[in-house]
Amino acid sequence: MSLCVLGLAEELRADGIAVNALWPRTVILTAALAMLGGMVPADNCRKPEIVADAAHAILTRDSRATTGNFFLDDEVLAAEGVTDFDRYAIHPGAPLLPDLFLG
Repeated sequence: MSLCVLGLAEELRADGIAVNALWPRTVILTAALAMLGGMVPADNCRKPEIVADAAHAILTRDSRATTGNFFLDDEVLAAEGVTDFDRYAIHPGAPLLPDLFLG
């Protein structure tokens, strides 16, 4: 996926079309997670709204200046001035599990 982002970002840059990647920092409680049969405790996850809000922030940026990037949801929102991330937690105050694909 990373190579696709980098390649398409360069290919489409002249047309003003941005291509970026957005990753959640923590596990997000989704229907796909429910298919794991409770292997991941919901209390240690965030809501999908954090990714939606981060995507909106990226999509409203200047596409010619914001392309070829790899973003993390909470970093995007922090750059937008968000400081209260508890509203995205399933159980505020519970320790969050890191996303399965970040290391």
